[in-house]
Amino acid sequence: MPITLESLPVELVIAILEELDLASLIVVSYLSRRLHSIASDRSLNPWRAPILRNLHSEVYEDCLKHLSVRTTVPRQNWIEILSMAQPRFLLFEATLPNMKEADWREGFQRRFLPGWQKWKRDLSWNGTFKKLLYRYIVLNKNGSANELEASSRNYNPLSIFNDLKLQSNLAHLETHIRLVVQLTDVRILALGVLNNPRGAFTINKNARAFLHPPGIEMYSDQVSSGGSPGTASSKSKSGYSYERLTHPLPAPSHAAYPFYTPGGGDKRWLTVGTLEEEGQQWVGGLMLTAQITSSQTSMPWGDGPFLQDLDLVVGFGRSQYASFTFADLDCIAPWMKELVTKRIFGPGL
Repeated sequence: MPITLESLPVELVIAILEELDLASLIVVSYLSRRLHSIASDRSLNPWRAPILRNLHSEVYEDCLKHLSVRTTVPRQNWIEILSMAQPRFLLFEATLPNMKEADWREGFQRRFLPGWQKWKRDLSWNGTFKKLLYRYIVLNKNGSANELEASSRNYNPLSIFNDLKLQSNLAHLETHIRLVVQLTDVRILALGVLNNPRGAFTINKNARAFLHPPGIEMYSDQVSSGGSPGTASSKSKSGYSYERLTHPLPAPSHAAYPFYTPGGGDKRWLTVGTLEEEGQQWVGGLMLTAQITSSQTSMPWGDGPFLQDLDLVVGFGRSQYASFTFADLDCIAPWMKELVTKRIFGPGL
């Protein structure tokens, strides 16, 4: 019996279509009624794989710009595009489809931090998506946390943190900066101080808990027992339950966050056992802020280590910041809810 397109199981047809590039898939989707029907089916959706390949690459296929005019492409794919595509592509190049408000809201929540929803006000989710007093958080060594604000005109996290160090008698110590998680448009940075304290009074246990979720380790044999990066959720050895972050969606370099993501972009585990590099510990306050990223942000700057310390805040594409609030902290580090003993809006203890 000869093998024809009509005789092939739909699963095999889908697997073949998913391997095509977008331009070829567009052509193939119009070649026959069956291919048209399969390509248009929301539940089968062979478009997702080639779209994700485009979004994970730096150069998009030209046909992605006007994919919304293709009737064979289910609208649900645009939630992925809104969540992950480059800002310039969405604002100036793509023909955006007509979508329900619920879809725009889903795209917004998957792309942006929860604290940014305040800009919606009377606008639609569509308008808010296409549309700042800066806020930042300090995790204190006594277990409390402050949500503070600074003028948008002079917001410089290094300068602000230097003032915090001065207030804590830590001005003589070097500032260390860690990349916590990279999102589509922003990355969350933590500014703190590492030292070899003589006693436990100055140690900030919450700083370590924020950077290294209790029970999650970097090494594969430990990760497998504390939660595999390949799973959506897991309970760690410490008893905490963790789920992979999806709203907002992390960049590929932090795809498994809060679990460790291999590949070199996840720099949170610069540790030896319970200590940081060279046997040091976090002391004083840990400042958290959100930095707006661009194509220049990912380029190394200076002679220091890449993606840590001054490389994260000095150089081209590293001078724009956005608000980071308690709502954002709860989103990217929900395990901190029970560790932060007191939340203070503004200065104070």
